[in-house]
Amino acid sequence: MYSVQSYHIAQSVNIKAVRNKFKATLLFGDSDELFYKLNEEQYFYVFQFGIVSFFNVKASEVEEIIGQISPFGKENVSDSLSEDISVNISEKIVKVNFDSVTIPSFDEEMIRLIMLHTSQSVALDRYAEVTGLMLEEASVHTKTLEDKGRIYISKKKLKMLIGRIMNVKNGIYENMYIFDSPDLTWQDERLAKLDNDLKLTFDLKNRYRNIQDSIAITKENLELFKDIWDHKESSTLEWIIIILIFVEIIDLFVTKIL
Repeated sequence: MYSVQSYHIAQSVNIKAVRNKFKATLLFGDSDELFYKLNEEQYFYVFQFGIVSFFNVKASEVEEIIGQISPFGKENVSDSLSEDISVNISEKIVKVNFDSVTIPSFDEEMIRLIMLHTSQSVALDRYAEVTGLMLEEASVHTKTLEDKGRIYISKKKLKMLIGRIMNVKNGIYENMYIFDSPDLTWQDERLAKLDNDLKLTFDLKNRYRNIQDSIAITKENLELFKDIWDHKESSTLEWIIIILIFVEIIDLFVTKIL
């Protein structure tokens, strides 16, 4: 029995820098990901969206490799999210369970596919955590609006929140391939089945949809707050104009009397 471990180590990883520095057998690489063979029956996968994955690698080696990759990460995280899954080899069987996968042979492409989906699952956990915290923050101001009829948030902080939610949304679109089957599944029925079974077991599509819903609700709340702020500023400007007109009238009246 083998195992796959995927870890969230940073908000993003400089793939080009890793490729230039990391000395191992590169089996696949592009601008978003690198798939390495470390030794016989040992593999390492690094993704631009800050996830690293290992197949059949000892804990001490995992720690060492993460230490080598971390300098190329942006906004490294100390409290890492992770996910493990067991991989078994059994002839003529392709089966995905909640915590294990069975494949018919020691197939590098199947192993790579398992590592890919395990890593995407960790990435979804990360995005779910981030969007959940942002929704909670927006809900605090929504509750204040309900209880007191006004919001206590500065225009600058509101803009920062809007910018953060848009960055998260852009990051998901740039880095996640939830609905795209990898090229390697197009002409291999076994890989296609494994790909589909992994998506179903990890519940990737529903989790992705929940994140999108959280983003949409948070964005709607923030846009409402922005409209309230704009209305408040507009009303203030109107009152300033009215006061100035009133002062001008008084000044004109006093001038005519004198």
